[in-house]
Amino acid sequence: MQVRVLDADPISHPTPLLAVPVFEGTSGAEGLLSRLDAVTERGVSRALGTSDVKGRLRDEVIVYGSGSGPERVALLGAGALEGLDREGVRRLAARAVRAAERLGLASVSLCLEGADTLEASVLGQAAAEGACLAAWRYTELKGPPREGDPPIPVTAVELLGATAIEALRAGATAGEAVAAGENLARTLQSRPGNLATPSHLASEAERVASDTGLRVTIFDEARLAEEGMHAILAVSRGSQEEARLIVLEHRGGREGEPPMVLVGKGLTFDAGGISLKPAGGMEDMKFDMSGGAAVIGAMHAIATLGVPANVVGIVPSSENLPSGSALKPGDVIRTLAGKTVEVTNTDAEGRLILADALAWGARLRPAAMVDCATLTGAVVIGLGNHAAAVLGTDEGLIEELREAGSRSGERCWPLPLWEEYRKQLESETADLVNVGGRPAGTITAACFLSEFVEDIPWAHLDIAGTAYGDGKLPYQRKGGYGFPTRLLVEWVRSRAA
Repeated sequence: MQVRVLDADPISHPTPLLAVPVFEGTSGAEGLLSRLDAVTERGVSRALGTSDVKGRLRDEVIVYGSGSGPERVALLGAGALEGLDREGVRRLAARAVRAAERLGLASVSLCLEGADTLEASVLGQAAAEGACLAAWRYTELKGPPREGDPPIPVTAVELLGATAIEALRAGATAGEAVAAGENLARTLQSRPGNLATPSHLASEAERVASDTGLRVTIFDEARLAEEGMHAILAVSRGSQEEARLIVLEHRGGREGEPPMVLVGKGLTFDAGGISLKPAGGMEDMKFDMSGGAAVIGAMHAIATLGVPANVVGIVPSSENLPSGSALKPGDVIRTLAGKTVEVTNTDAEGRLILADALAWGARLRPAAMVDCATLTGAVVIGLGNHAAAVLGTDEGLIEELREAGSRSGERCWPLPLWEEYRKQLESETADLVNVGGRPAGTITAACFLSEFVEDIPWAHLDIAGTAYGDGKLPYQRKGGYGFPTRLLVEWVRSRAA
């Protein structure tokens, strides 16, 4: 996808499709709409005179041009102008791409005139993100399209009609980089488990590092054993695929400045191990590496943007399968932090590989550390599919993430991490058990992780309800969403600023 910001008059600019927002309260063709009415032989005013276009977010009408300007005009309901925010612009741009897609057009122009209640750089970033995210589609395993298959992809979006063009262009450039990172995460999520193995994730991290100038270190199983990361190795025992620990470094800050550390769960397929999952829906367990994919995508964007900060991305990666050598319920394992864990359920494996990764991250003495993981089904019961849970040891960090989530459109909401919940993790034979029972499952999982972060400001994002789904938003498709790539990048950029 290419995003171009043009200082052009939307009325005379030649384009196969011009998308124009129509806000609530628009009763007739005024201003830009009046000028468009003249080049559509009163098509705009006729549409506005019906109940089809009243500014509602579901409204969409296509009218046709009659001159040398736009061939078609898409009137898109945009809600109340005073309520327009970044997420509203993202969805507006995504709907413009979807309209072009339905019409079989490879490009679309989006008119931002009248939507400049937001700062130009913010407007440009949100529009570019929405357009680029909407245009993404996973097709690398499909054959040539057949007649009746989805039309050619939308490959170009033009942003027109706004003031402060240079600021708009700078914002759009940032939006392209952020969306490219999230689309990379979505591609990694979409690859099936027989392709997206731990070694494949490591190879992709090496490719990303080569493309963007990141430093990369890959721990194989010999290095994991040497380091003492027995929790990662224990989860991997049931699989023929070897585990990996991926470390990506962006050195954009001062030498010696404590880094921000991002940790993402990279479980490339999770059958549950000996505590085998039900067969129904198990194919979706290829998405259990969504946190790791998001961290790789975020590091790609951070490097592309040249963020002036030191940032380290860590992805522990393994498979969790049942076999004669697999981890068993009742086994006790020793972690990198030296603590022992009684494994009462092998399907609670994500917290085990994260334990070693967090302990290794804590040794870097970071300014702050954030992990993200599809960790518990309980979070879906608590928050549904609209927000991730955020828990941690530092209230200021939690608030930073909540605000970054609001700006990025990838929201999170706090849950408590009180000492009382820690009692559910007590074990008779080890320092702690890996599962605290059904009550407060999301919280006790975070309590478990908190045992491995030492005194580092740390927060955990449980993304089990937000990492993938049926694609209900205009810029989503069924499958992986790349969540929380945008949130992580926004948090890092805001801290660096």
